[in-house]
Amino acid sequence: MTHPRLAAAKITLRLDARARRKALMIEHPEADWMAADHADAMLAATGRTRAGVVALYRALGAEFDPRPLGETLRKAGWTLALPAVVAEDAPLVFRAWTPGEPLAHDLSGLSAPLATAKEVRPDLVIAPLLAFDRQGGRLGQGGGHYDRTLAALRGEPSPPPFIGLAYSGQERTDLPREPHDQPLDGILTEAGYIAVRKDF
Repeated sequence: MTHPRLAAAKITLRLDARARRKALMIEHPEADWMAADHADAMLAATGRTRAGVVALYRALGAEFDPRPLGETLRKAGWTLALPAVVAEDAPLVFRAWTPGEPLAHDLSGLSAPLATAKEVRPDLVIAPLLAFDRQGGRLGQGGGHYDRTLAALRGEPSPPPFIGLAYSGQERTDLPREPHDQPLDGILTEAGYIAVRKDF
């Protein structure tokens, strides 16, 4: 259960973080390609040197664009996947996707692979965020989709690393954390890879 004071603090933080992220997108249009240049460091740090399935996302608004990272990983043999909301208050499902394949609105209205696309289990999950801290704290949009999904995946053997994709300027030191908030294992930015978890 969310404490009212903490919920109010998160609302304020999200407003500030959205404005900050929008400014960073304008100031650093090259950041997505720069982050992709650090893909090898991310893979080495997470022990994912063998190609598998990477779950990306479709950037909305000022979200950090994962397409250059996806293209880099695809060229290295990785299979791309995108999330889909198929039920309220349930974990996301991930479906294989290749750039150019059609997308359709999922239950939440976001673009996702068609329901006929193959459902896959990711070996690496890349997620958007509004803000992060170096202890693995992540401020998301508030829907809880990634928290529910990661909680489910972390209950299985060999859970995938959970990596935030962000501008380095989205770093904060004051992120509140609730019991249901799933921590990041690392953060990939245009400045490099930040390892939170080091025991892969």
